[in-house]
Amino acid sequence: MNLNIFKSKDAMGQAAARAGAAAYRRHTQNSGGQGSIIVATGASQFETLSHLTKEELPWPQITGFHLDEYVGIGIEHRASFRQYLWQRFVSQLPLPLHRFHFIGEESDANAECQRVGDLISKTEISVAFVGIGENGHLGFNDPVADFETTKPYIVVDLDERCRQQQVGEGWFDSFAEVPATAITMSIREIMRAKTIICTVPDERKAEALRNALEGPVTPEVPASILQQHPDCHVFVDEPAVSQLSASVKAAAATA
Repeated sequence: MNLNIFKSKDAMGQAAARAGAAAYRRHTQNSGGQGSIIVATGASQFETLSHLTKEELPWPQITGFHLDEYVGIGIEHRASFRQYLWQRFVSQLPLPLHRFHFIGEESDANAECQRVGDLISKTEISVAFVGIGENGHLGFNDPVADFETTKPYIVVDLDERCRQQQVGEGWFDSFAEVPATAITMSIREIMRAKTIICTVPDERKAEALRNALEGPVTPEVPASILQQHPDCHVFVDEPAVSQLSASVKAAAATA
């Protein structure tokens, strides 16, 4: 795992986007630029996605996959990740993607997992752009995460800390409004990506980042599994590393 520390969130996001774009070009150099990416949402991805849309990539050759989505909210809701990805990523690209597979076409959650799972199982993932939740989740794989399932997408229950985070970030007005379940890409499916670009800003993520990078690999801290990925790059701002050990910070790249 490669850790990169930046003074600002904008510098962090720009570096993450550049690294992800470079990895995509490397992985698809023998396929005419054809490949697939995974795109996450949430406040942690604002800067990364903004800069990613400005990268010179063969967008019409790229297929995008949606990482996760709530069960039971419409695309018009401000918390909808379909709306988020359309507004902040898909509609901002200089050229249209080959295809972006949004989660939410099927009203039945299990049927939707099957639909998008069938699609992603037919492709290799060049780059996954992800974040880490305040509870250490990866995607919506909250503690205790399922590290064993081979299903590409699963229906999960959201824990209290995850739901509180959504209120704190302003996506919902109250805890009661946050859906209790979601569809998420599974841990094993995320780990199948050739390169993982993980962006983790803000001091509120400091404990989760420390546990993910310095603790044991455990379903109690789902993002700790990233320690086992052969090409994972973590991009953070200075507030996010406030709880990391001095030795880990000293070994990181800084800018």
